[in-house]
Amino acid sequence: MKLKNNFFYTLRENVKDEDSISGNLLVRSGMIKKVSSGIYMFLPFGYITLKNIEQVIREEMNKAGALELCMTHMLPIDVFEKSGRVTAFGESIMRVNDRYNKKYILGPTHEEFFAIAASMKVKSYKDLPFTLYQFQTKFRDEARPRYGLIRTREFVMKDAYSFDIDLAGLDISYQKMFDAYKATFDRMGIDYKVVTADTGAMGGLLSEEFQALSDIGEDILVLCDKCDYASNIEISECTISNEASDAEMKDLKEIYTPNVGTIRDLVENFDVNKEQLTKSMIYKVDDEFVMAMVRGDDDINEVKLRKLLGAEEVILADNNDVERITNANVGFAGPIDLNIRIIVDNRIKEMKNFLIGANKSDYHFINVNFDRDFKADIIADIRNIKEGDICPKCGGQIYFKKGIEIGNTFKLGTKYSEAMNLNYLDQENVLHPVVMGSYGIGPARVMAAIIEQNNDEKGIIWPLEIAPFKVAIVLINELDNSQKEYANELYNKLTLSKIECLLDDRDERVGVKFNDMDLIGIPIRITVGNKIKDNIVELKLRNSDEIKDIKEEKIFDCIKNIIEKR
Repeated sequence: MKLKNNFFYTLRENVKDEDSISGNLLVRSGMIKKVSSGIYMFLPFGYITLKNIEQVIREEMNKAGALELCMTHMLPIDVFEKSGRVTAFGESIMRVNDRYNKKYILGPTHEEFFAIAASMKVKSYKDLPFTLYQFQTKFRDEARPRYGLIRTREFVMKDAYSFDIDLAGLDISYQKMFDAYKATFDRMGIDYKVVTADTGAMGGLLSEEFQALSDIGEDILVLCDKCDYASNIEISECTISNEASDAEMKDLKEIYTPNVGTIRDLVENFDVNKEQLTKSMIYKVDDEFVMAMVRGDDDINEVKLRKLLGAEEVILADNNDVERITNANVGFAGPIDLNIRIIVDNRIKEMKNFLIGANKSDYHFINVNFDRDFKADIIADIRNIKEGDICPKCGGQIYFKKGIEIGNTFKLGTKYSEAMNLNYLDQENVLHPVVMGSYGIGPARVMAAIIEQNNDEKGIIWPLEIAPFKVAIVLINELDNSQKEYANELYNKLTLSKIECLLDDRDERVGVKFNDMDLIGIPIRITVGNKIKDNIVELKLRNSDEIKDIKEEKIFDCIKNIIEKR
């Protein structure tokens, strides 16, 4: 591509409404343009990069034996009602009606429809296994789109689905996809961790996430300093110390605590520390209210609570419900004499003489002891793990990293095949549901994650594998025939060799050209300037400050060697 008289622009200033490095640089480099909150168009250089990412994914999927197809955007809502996922997706579903008032969904995901497609082939065990995949646009009405391409309302997803006769077969298919994902992200040079995660609305037997490490990541990754333990904080198991306090139980007392309602208020105004306090939170779990209770310096893990109770939805009760249930203002709830189920975290058992709300405005109980003063309906691990906690696998120390989820793999089991009547006959002519796996990658999110990990004050630093162009030739003086002639000669030679190349032949100052090439992140820059009279051009790599003088007859082989080594 030659830049002169072509569609190319960059912005000099940072973009005010972008809250991430990647979003800012992608807009400034002319690769994407925001249309509305969480909705972006891909401009030529951005679209080339996106397609390069998709091609790496496609190559690894094909190597693993998967076949590509294409589903529709508009999906009949009754299919999602049949599988029970209209409720699971809730308000994130984007709905449309046709002229006959038939209801559709703009596809948030396609599990059910892959099952429908598979049913066209699957009749017998002999028809299995196989894996299908697609690149398709998804639509989710995110409440808070943010971080550029990292959380959007419209995005392309590579989703794949495996179909097997049993769990043993699923294990084999799953491992193939897992290995393909590792190969994909390794080729792109991404620094990532694989963590176990909550299956969420997808359901199933196992979920693992490929997380690109980044300070703006929305997920908290729980890692161990001694072993390979890696988990999303949503499901990280908390161990208990078994070091219960040996203090003597004191007499239960009611104390006057006016104008307090938070842990901070109690710590600041009364002679207690967080380890003597508890959080007693009332939740609406589907159609039931329950109280969840953890130590004052802990946080309730709502995912663990939902899974523990087998619920579809867990949300904090509103103030009116809390006041009705406790007969007190918000901030004074406690488990004593409360007529709803009490769910207590394991660590509460270790405490002695702690403080809780008295279910009476402006009052708390002090010197409370579990079992003596109140009972629990369920005792379980319902708290978030914290840095410094004990690793549940080896006893090492836990530390956190933040991550951007760029891929996920699920062992779905038979949830969707049963919902969609996807069955096969075994060797005894007995009908069984097909066992499914699901595997997703977000190419645009991958693009953003790569930039978050590969940038400097000048702009993007693309890995060679996915850069929109591998080489940028900067022509210093378009009016100098020797420079112009050689720049075009090198451009044509690279292009004929199928090395993606752009020629900056614009009538711009050299500083502008260099800045633009740095901003858009082209890995290899060749400068054709005054040194051409000595048969020399300059070579500079985007990830290095070193500039090398190379004889013009050697530059082509030099470029090829760089690309082959990478």
